[in-house]
Amino acid sequence: MPQGTVKWFNNAKGYGFLLSEESGGDIFAHYSAIEMEGYKTLKAGQSVIFDLIQGNKGVHAANIRSNGAAIADNDERPPCGYEAPVNAVENFNH
Repeated sequence: MPQGTVKWFNNAKGYGFLLSEESGGDIFAHYSAIEMEGYKTLKAGQSVIFDLIQGNKGVHAANIRSNGAAIADNDERPPCGYEAPVNAVENFNH
């Protein structure tokens, strides 16, 4: 099973690339191939193991899993640009 590190991963687009000496280059990684509960994401520099699949556009990663540490905090979300104030509901009724 190949091992590698996350080169980069874009949460908004849902994909990124892994680096692996075994495969000799960048490997496409889609969020749907990440094996974890909750919000599926990867962090740059993170160590992972995965399967290699030959697709129409080349090799891509499947069954991406952590190689020891947790892949990511399940509570992490990409920024949405707006956060309601803590007291927004209280002020609404006054």
